[in-house]
Amino acid sequence: MLPESLRLSLEARFGPLGAARAVGGGSISQAARVEGPNGPLFVKFGPGTPPGMFAAEAEGLEALAAAASGLVVPRVLAVDEAWLALEWLEPAPRAASIDERLGRGLAALHRATGTWGWERDNFIGSLPQENAPAATWSEFWWTRRLAPQLRRARALGRLPAHERDWERLRDALPRLLAPAEDDGPSLLHGDLWSGNFMTTARGPALVDPAAYRGHREADLAMTELFGGFGPDFHAAYEEAWPLRPGYREERRAVYQLYYLLVHVNLFGGGYVQQTAEVLRRAG
Repeated sequence: MLPESLRLSLEARFGPLGAARAVGGGSISQAARVEGPNGPLFVKFGPGTPPGMFAAEAEGLEALAAAASGLVVPRVLAVDEAWLALEWLEPAPRAASIDERLGRGLAALHRATGTWGWERDNFIGSLPQENAPAATWSEFWWTRRLAPQLRRARALGRLPAHERDWERLRDALPRLLAPAEDDGPSLLHGDLWSGNFMTTARGPALVDPAAYRGHREADLAMTELFGGFGPDFHAAYEEAWPLRPGYREERRAVYQLYYLLVHVNLFGGGYVQQTAEVLRRAG
């Protein structure tokens, strides 16, 4: 099932390849398990992948792998403009302790620090994600996260709620997100929904990051948006690194707005109304 040009490109890097079979790899790229000379590879490819996406994903995976403690991150084996080859992770049944291990591992990952932003722009889904550094977290969240998605939604005719409602949120962000300045930036997965977490025999694994340095609550808010993470995950995280007061009452909705706007721009439909309802709760 591999295109001949892809097989030739991979063999130039890895040597003779064996059988390949399609596997799940997300909604943007195709993916395959490919038998290589030294074991199976996970290969992502596809003509619909935006230019630079594979390089950005590889960079994010390498950053997570360097900082992760207690979490599995697939090794980047090689990257090309047209494909990304990763270590194959063998899925395993979900053990009773996996949520707790994930919670503690994520808290440890979030201890990796830096400045608000990232060294390059990358992607959230198939959409570009701006990461230029900002002086404060509230400035970053508005100028690099909410405002670009609002511009896209406006251009598509899908803007949830009224402009003045978003302006009020913009003006409130310095107050709402002030606790983040005390925590400082953390290395984030950036797109931590249940489809980007898997169980392996080696433990909980993170895949498909949209990595940057931001406030740790943004990752946690994403885990709570669409479900899939058990109560043991949240309890273990908060035991390892307690959250500051006001997260669930005020800030969680502010962070979830970004991911909802991404879904508005990708899919439209009911996400427009859902985003408007979450905006009313924000702050």
